[in-house]
Order: sequence, then structure tokens, then C-alpha cells
Amino acid sequence: MLSLLNDPLLSDPYFLIPLVTLLGLFVGSFLNVVIHRLPLMLEHEWLSQAADLRGETPPQRERFNLAGPASHCPHCGHKISALENIPLLSYLVLRGRCAHCRASISCRYPLVETLTAALSGYAAWRFGFSLATLGALIFLWSIVALAFIDFDTQLLPDDITLPLVWIGLAFNLVATFVPLDEAVIGAMGGYLSLWAVYWLFKLITGKEGMGYGDFKLLAAIGAWLGWQTLPLVILLSALLGAVIGLTLIGLKRSERGVPIPFGPYLALGGLVALFWGDTLIARYFALAT
Repeated sequence: MLSLLNDPLLSDPYFLIPLVTLLGLFVGSFLNVVIHRLPLMLEHEWLSQAADLRGETPPQRERFNLAGPASHCPHCGHKISALENIPLLSYLVLRGRCAHCRASISCRYPLVETLTAALSGYAAWRFGFSLATLGALIFLWSIVALAFIDFDTQLLPDDITLPLVWIGLAFNLVATFVPLDEAVIGAMGGYLSLWAVYWLFKLITGKEGMGYGDFKLLAAIGAWLGWQTLPLVILLSALLGAVIGLTLIGLKRSERGVPIPFGPYLALGGLVALFWGDTLIARYFALAT
């Protein structure tokens, strides 16, 4: 195993980047499953817990998790074969339609696969063959899943956000991205900053401006990238949220008062901070002085 890790071929960017990009393509296919199924799994779990609290027998359900049942067309129930499930390639060959009933397949699937592959390849180029690349892959794969889940359901599952906090701290035990003390302060500051905004907004308006999942996601970003990146992430997220929200209202695709998920903007801010945070912060201080 050690000899494999010491193989000079892995240090060659012309080998590493395509390899990691291909890996990202297959991980993106799996993330599509997570994005679709994890909220449903949580819903089933909550319904079972509610039935238990009421003293009722939880409803019997067929096995439903990330591994089963097998993927199938939501329109005709056709089970998707291995050849029909090759990331991106199958979508292009089938021209975005089910092989059996020819119903349209959402473009979300190739979008997630392509995005994950592109980000993975860029991480390999940015960090090379290193522990930082492994950490960056775990971080960005989690961020992509959370962003799309929040966009669909306005949920940021603890099943992803909380492990992401601890994994980030674990990587920074050896200062992979930042020293451990900065990571710990980042996790604390990320959570408490949005928690304070939440309660201030609630005291002023009597309404809840965001969910606790947003606090945990920013805590995770702080645990990975340190407290210095938090102002950048918050600023980028707020600007993006405001611009996109006002644009949707202007285009009449959203109404005033309709909740807009904040997680995707935090995720985008976290990705920017991962790849270019140090550069942006350094340029800011250079201009300020």
C-alpha cells in the first residue's frame, strides 16, 4: 500500500487530474442518489418516530436506503441497467430520455455529475497529490450534496453537516488547511455568528430568518477553513442570496415572503473560500493598507 502511495505516477498531474476527475464523475452519480433519497429516508424515520411517540405501530415499508431499491424510471418503473447508468455518457447516448418509455430525464443528473467531476479535477490541480486533495474532495462532495438537498427541501441534514464538522477538525489536527486552533474557533464562530443573526432577526421581526442547519453548515466551513474565512463566506453568501433573490422576484419566479434556502449560497461561498480564500483575503488587506 505504501509503495502504491509513493508511486511517482500519482504525482504526475497529467495522470492525477484525469483520474480524480473520473472519480468525481462517478461520485457525482452517487450524490444524485443521496440528494434524492436522503430527505425521503429522514422523512420515513421521522414518521416512524412520531408513530412511536403516539403509541402506534410504525407503518411497514419496503427497504428504502441509499443502496436499495435499484434505480428505476419514476414514470414507468423501468429498472435502470448498468449500461444505462454510466455517469453522463448514458444521459448523452439516451438523449436525456428513459430507454423504455422515452420520458424525459431531469438535466439535474448530468449537472450534478459534471459539476462534481469539474470541482474534483480542479481540486487535484490546485492541491496536487496530497492530504489536502483528499480533504478538499470530501469537503466539496459534501457541499454539493448539501446545496442541492437544501435547494429541493430547505433541509440541511445533520447526517452530513455534523460529520463534516468533525472530519474538518480531524484533517486540521495536522494543519492540512489551517492550524487546529483556527479550525476550532472557525467552527465555534461559524455556528454562533449565524445563531446570533437568527435570534436578532427573530427578536426584531418575530419571524425565523434561517434554520439551524445553516448554523451547522457554516460551522463545518469554519472547521475546515478557519475563522479568517468566515467574513468572506458570509459576505459572498449574503450578496449572492440578495442578488439571486431579487432577480427571481423581478422575473416573477418567486414571491415576497417565500423562504429562499440559504444553504446553496453558503456552499458556494465555502467553495470559493476553499480554492481562493487566501488570495482574496490577502488582496483585501493589501488594498486596505
